[in-house]
Amino acid sequence: MISQHLIILVVVIPLLASTLVALVRRPLFAWYMTLAVSLTEFVMAALLLQKTLVEKVISYPIGSWAPPLGIEYRVDALNAFVVMLIATIGAAIAIYAKRSVEREIAEENRSSYYALYLLCYTGLVGMAVTGDAFNIFVFMEIASLSSYVLIALGRNRRALYAAYQYLIIGTVGATFFVIGIGFLYLMTGTLNLADLAQRLPAVAGKAPVYVGLAFITVGLCLKLALFPLHLWLPNAYAFAPSVTTIFLAATATKVAIYLLLRFTFVVFGPSMAFHDLAFPAIWIALSVAGIFYGSVAAIFQDNVKRALAYSSVAQIGYITLGIGIATKTGLTGAVVHLFNHGIMKAALFMLLGSIALRAGAVMMSELPGLARRMPLTAIGIVIAGLSMVGVPGTVGFVSKWYLILASLEHGWWWLAALIVASSILSLIYMWRIIEAIYAKPEQNQQDKNGEPPLSMLAPSLVMVAACVYFGIDTRLPVSVAAIAAEMLLGAGR
Repeated sequence: MISQHLIILVVVIPLLASTLVALVRRPLFAWYMTLAVSLTEFVMAALLLQKTLVEKVISYPIGSWAPPLGIEYRVDALNAFVVMLIATIGAAIAIYAKRSVEREIAEENRSSYYALYLLCYTGLVGMAVTGDAFNIFVFMEIASLSSYVLIALGRNRRALYAAYQYLIIGTVGATFFVIGIGFLYLMTGTLNLADLAQRLPAVAGKAPVYVGLAFITVGLCLKLALFPLHLWLPNAYAFAPSVTTIFLAATATKVAIYLLLRFTFVVFGPSMAFHDLAFPAIWIALSVAGIFYGSVAAIFQDNVKRALAYSSVAQIGYITLGIGIATKTGLTGAVVHLFNHGIMKAALFMLLGSIALRAGAVMMSELPGLARRMPLTAIGIVIAGLSMVGVPGTVGFVSKWYLILASLEHGWWWLAALIVASSILSLIYMWRIIEAIYAKPEQNQQDKNGEPPLSMLAPSLVMVAACVYFGIDTRLPVSVAAIAAEMLLGAGR
């Protein structure tokens, strides 16, 4: 039955589609293919998540070699949840993309753009489902190389600099990661993640293992843009085409965070990463610094995309803060925010893409009068922005509530107070945007703008609605996150 092959199909289908789009080279065909693949992926990801919640762990050996000798795809609640996030964002983007790509990508590059988008999709999903350490590196390179070009294909000349900066830092991160994998292979003789987890305790305490842990951690932190290793992110998000920004902001850093969780808790285990080393203090310190740095930097930006890019540095800090707390409640908050931030940031960048379509720019100076010209877009920005702040009834509140609870479980009132204080900073930079939309007088009275096409507006508002729906009905994301947290903590016992 096809359900037995869902794990491999979620990787193979976008890979084959990318090849077909590159060969046919017709922009309309490329969009239709991307749409069909993305909707199919969404259905398969939902079925895979449901299957995982029933069977707990699904193993899929590739070829005739059984693991650990052969390559294995391995899915549990955590990476099935990540695949579900990628597929959800991908389905919304596929509907949204046609008009945005026509506006921002030169006609001769559009088919290549869709081919690279599908290739990047393949790489992200592949990193999530593979159970082989070297395969993670291969898929990482597939996603990274395609994303560099996806950023550079924008009409903005500064996109070339952003892509080059991302290429340099991304290459360093990938190099660190593969060096770390090399040290682990040297000490254990295996690349299978499950087998690594079983063999590492026998060599625990030896210097090459800790060196491998350090290289892998730093490499992944470069990829996920943890402060102060975030320098590539603001320019990449600000100057890339809208579709690229949406996809990378909502999915790419989340996959890197998933890998950090997988290696820290499952492969190395909490005893090595958290007891032998001072990881909790380091994670918490860097996370808090990133939260406040990103929030303060966002306040002073005139480019709205750049402001939201810096806010991503802060939001990533919330996720890694939950990892640093390393309790069930903290990890639940981290995994929930991994999902919630993907939804929130997709909604906001989609709405900014609509403004770019109509106004040609997303500077603060373009926002006055937006409430009159684009009322649905404006209210969508308000709702998604309040979710970023953490207003009750939105997904942002759910994430921060769990992080505050995790802090109080340790008696860390100071950390709970810092989380609340950081929300005030989030309110400040979001209020600047909301004030410009509703309170500032319009400079250009020409009624040149209107709501974007329905193909762009509808998926944007669906993402906005998700910010509210999952903030009220928290059963699905919180229950899956709790299962994932128990699995991560139990892996080290």
